[in-house]
Amino acid sequence: MNSNKNILVTGANGQLGTEFRQLEKTYSEFNFLFVSRDELSIGDAAAVAEYFSVNKIDVCINCAAYTAVDKAETEKLTAFEINATAAGNLAEVCSRYGTRFIHISTDYVFPGNGEQPYKETDDTHPINVYAASKLEGEKLVIAANPGAIIIRTSWVYSSFGKNFVKTMLRLMAEKETIGVVSDQMGCPTYAADLADAIMCIIAENNFVAGIYHYCNQGVISWFEFATAIKTISGSKCLVNPIATQDYPTPAMRPHYSALDTAKFSGTFNIVIPAWEDSLRKCIGML
Repeated sequence: MNSNKNILVTGANGQLGTEFRQLEKTYSEFNFLFVSRDELSIGDAAAVAEYFSVNKIDVCINCAAYTAVDKAETEKLTAFEINATAAGNLAEVCSRYGTRFIHISTDYVFPGNGEQPYKETDDTHPINVYAASKLEGEKLVIAANPGAIIIRTSWVYSSFGKNFVKTMLRLMAEKETIGVVSDQMGCPTYAADLADAIMCIIAENNFVAGIYHYCNQGVISWFEFATAIKTISGSKCLVNPIATQDYPTPAMRPHYSALDTAKFSGTFNIVIPAWEDSLRKCIGML
């Protein structure tokens, strides 16, 4: 009989979920169960409870999220159903079944008017619907499951799925010149690094409840990020800086949303890579 612990990963087809799939062979001491929205609707509390009653889940990592920031402005109900209600459902069922719960949130919960990387204790103030739905999700998770770990991350990219890095590489191959916003500052996160870090927490059984920040080290603008992508990939495309006001979007973006990761590194004894090192690694896989 296989007595390995079972890890449930929701949002299994997203960037982070797919990175966990890549780690499955590395962590043979665990059984991974991957579910997409079609396979398990975490917004359906009864369906989630039924799934947990059939499958003994030791750890649940909630990667499921509504991440279409601009569309969320007109799809508010859907954003809140997935990012808030569903997260709360999952947290409650995990609490009921004694399952460790790790939930992924976002830097966008902050207003973006700071000048220093945000700490977990800093005041939140969402400036768009997506951010509001994610913050509500955090509150519901904590209320339903005080033992949960919530990890806020930012500017997530991967060799899988749709993201800024892959979009830039495509545009640089198609165009001679592109413009990229230079007055929004933050921290890129390589999804593979975040997945690695979460698996370290699980493997060490080092579950310390609370809210944490995780992103790669270094604060940059989207323009600087794009310039590095150009350099590393060897593209000849000209990358020009533009202002946010010159690239209007339905949803407001925070001008500064860098995250302070000291609490995460200190609590879990994990060294977080520099953003450029991780970017090179990702581009090398494409």
